[in-house]
Amino acid sequence: MARYTGPKTRIARRFEEPIYGPDKYFEKRKFPPGQHGATKKRKKSSEYGIQLREKQKAKYTYGVLERQFANLFGKASSSKGITGEVLLQLLESRMDNLVFRLGIAPSRDAARQLVSHCHITLNGIVHNIPSTIVKPGDIIGVRERSKSLMVITEALSTVRHTRFSWLSWDNSLMTGKYMNVPERSEIPENIKEQLIVELYSK
Repeated sequence: MARYTGPKTRIARRFEEPIYGPDKYFEKRKFPPGQHGATKKRKKSSEYGIQLREKQKAKYTYGVLERQFANLFGKASSSKGITGEVLLQLLESRMDNLVFRLGIAPSRDAARQLVSHCHITLNGIVHNIPSTIVKPGDIIGVRERSKSLMVITEALSTVRHTRFSWLSWDNSLMTGKYMNVPERSEIPENIKEQLIVELYSK
């Protein structure tokens, strides 16, 4: 499965925000990467450059590669509703993202690995496709024999399960329910989705 495996702090510095979550190295170097990152005067970005940057930020944030992202945009543009909002809702509905949001994994990368390695169930059946779009009402859980995995128990011990109103969590069963598709105002990611729509509409 192809995915980005390069230095994450460098990517966060490119966008000047910790898109992968808390990062102590980013906090020490909040300027663009490169030899002259802290002092070099940057040229003003073009309209296309600003739009492309926003698309790249979304791709890196959710761990989606170009073809997957384009497919999701095509699906969003053919759906009812505001295309940009629908795109973010589809990204939020991915299996790996929901495993991360439920607190089963400390990051989307870790969530993707847990799903790929058959540690996660969807509606009671072991599921190993991280890109699956989960539907409201579906149940995501931890496979019985995987409930003692350290990465899962440590993640669950630090998460607040009431953080997202569109998800519910049963700690005794280690299962979560995708209650409903979140509204744009409920999605915490700092992404200007309209710029992405403008980029694809050219």
